[in-house]
Amino acid sequence: MPVDPDTLDIAPYIDHSLLDPLAGAAEVDRYCDEAVHFKFAAVCIYPAYVRQAAVRLHKHAPKVCTVIGFPTGATTATTKLYEASEAIENGAQELDFVVNLGLLKSGKTDEFHREMAEFCEETGVPVKAILETTLLSDEEKKIAAELCMDAGVAFLKTSTGWRGGATVADVRLLQEIAKGNVGIKASGGIRTPEGAIDLIVAGATRLGTSRGVELLKQRDSHYS
Repeated sequence: MPVDPDTLDIAPYIDHSLLDPLAGAAEVDRYCDEAVHFKFAAVCIYPAYVRQAAVRLHKHAPKVCTVIGFPTGATTATTKLYEASEAIENGAQELDFVVNLGLLKSGKTDEFHREMAEFCEETGVPVKAILETTLLSDEEKKIAAELCMDAGVAFLKTSTGWRGGATVADVRLLQEIAKGNVGIKASGGIRTPEGAIDLIVAGATRLGTSRGVELLKQRDSHYS
């Protein structure tokens, strides 16, 4: 269904992300309260704060999302699975999983796929595979996306935000590959409501950003 940029409400697309390593408990509570107030899709925080966020968001609509293997994806499959299991036990409802780009870049696609498939099967919650698209060629993006979809991910996510961010071209490419079979999460470098809308029009079904409140206020001031 075509998106009308002029009437689009971007709030339901936003994963309100607090991934500053210096952030503490007070910031986590604030992000949770903002997510409820503005009706964001989820709050995305580090595993250390999942239990706190789960308590704060209890009986509220926004999901509790956390990152696994963040930001490099270079920990072992066993370590990632343990991190995820603990997070789920603490209340995580969605997992943003950083893929192991070293496996992909060295041609170990079977191992890459096996790690992803085992993770999806064992965790049993929606998994967003973070591809770090700025580090991949278009052919590598296609291979990674297809392997992740075959493994059972719920979303293809562009970036951690630590090595560049989402682009309209990458979102469009991932959407063409996904053909609507999985969601697309654009993350990193989303600084204006116009930029957010461009990504949604290109095919993003979620937006990972720490600037969700700022984006909504900018958009409101534009139309006031």
